[in-house]
Amino acid sequence: MEVRIQAIHFDASEQLQAFIQKKAAKLEKFYDDIKKVEVSLKVVKPETAANKEASVKVLVKNDELYANKVCDTFEESVDLCMDALNKQLVKYKEKLRNQ
Repeated sequence: MEVRIQAIHFDASEQLQAFIQKKAAKLEKFYDDIKKVEVSLKVVKPETAANKEASVKVLVKNDELYANKVCDTFEESVDLCMDALNKQLVKYKEKLRNQ
């Protein structure tokens, strides 16, 4: 499984990248035929507290799943995206099983 991390208009720290890699690896527990995980991180312009946006796209065979969250930290945003994707992967797997 390939994990692509894109930080828009800033450099993501090694620590943040390692965190994302670890979280993305856990997705394989829910569905093992994941082709690619694309994560884009950006700071939303108005300087408010919750301005860290994470968008995660998971490419699976014949489909793609997507989650987008905005929180105080990138870790929190990524965490919530991964939780949402876990649920989506379980549903996707069920759907395949019922065909």
